[in-house]
Amino acid sequence: MRLHYHKLGHGPNILLAFHGIGQDGVSCFKTFEETLGQHYTIYAFNLFFHGKSTGINLDSVTKSIWAEIIKDFVAENNITHFDIAGFSMGGRFALATIEAFPEKIQNAFLIAPDGVSEHAVYFLATRFQLGRRLFKWSMRHSNTFFKVANALKSIGLLNDSLVRFTRNVLDTPEKRQTVYKSWTAFRPLRFNIPAVYKLAKENNIRIFLITGRFDKLLKMGAVKPLSRLLPEKQNVILKSGHSQLVAQTGVWICTLFE
Repeated sequence: MRLHYHKLGHGPNILLAFHGIGQDGVSCFKTFEETLGQHYTIYAFNLFFHGKSTGINLDSVTKSIWAEIIKDFVAENNITHFDIAGFSMGGRFALATIEAFPEKIQNAFLIAPDGVSEHAVYFLATRFQLGRRLFKWSMRHSNTFFKVANALKSIGLLNDSLVRFTRNVLDTPEKRQTVYKSWTAFRPLRFNIPAVYKLAKENNIRIFLITGRFDKLLKMGAVKPLSRLLPEKQNVILKSGHSQLVAQTGVWICTLFE
């Protein structure tokens, strides 16, 4: 099994990059080519159900499936060591890559990452068969779904920015299908963050947690299980909202090469 990817930049270092929900490798990481293309050759993957990888039909994406994909990819491309970057949903795949290949990774850039903790809405929508059935039904009846979203906002489970973001990524039947497949298929990608951090330390991996000061979608509490473990210099807070955070991260990563 292979995922489609875009090759960006021409630098001597290798970066594997994993995008967010509703994106693809180019739409998420094109700015990395502009800022980091001299430092990195960037392999920006189209994750399952996104971009030209939409033909992959899996009900469940396990850590072992992911490890085999990356194992085959690095072997085919003669890659011995690499850095990784994961934005939002892509954070789950970055964490899974750390677990599978700690000896090959030097730097991990987790950008407003998913997977550090689990939002209550995601838990309810994916962890149980009844919840998945209700989630599937709601994706087919979007008017009802958005009424529920507004109700959750009113009791504080969702904020205004998250509701607006949700409307944007779910405004067509195709997008709703992508979100449903992604959320449910990626549910096996769960992590013991202290164990991941311990593994990273044992293998001299530098994990950089990068968040946006003005990001309304990611609450800082969601990444606290990781942020409290990292050295202060690896907790990076940029003057950015959610949509510009990847671009701003590229600029910041450049400072590591100075």
